Amino acid sequence: MLAIAAAVVFGIAFLLDLLNASIGIGLTALLALGLCLLALHQAGVGTAGVNSWRGGGWRRARR
Repeated sequence: MLAIAAAVVFGIAFLLDLLNASIGIGLTALLALGLCLLALHQAGVGTAGVNSWRGGGWRRARR
């Protein structure tokens, strides 16, 4: 989920840069926000509860 949010932030920053527009926040701040979201995604924040009810992310083979 955080990776999708980071992609949206990067997309907005890219469009604002292409259009030379401003929304009151600087381009550098948007890029820093996107990088922060990516770092949180890589650290595993926000993903702990997704697979916990299944007993892990990998399917276990029955023998």
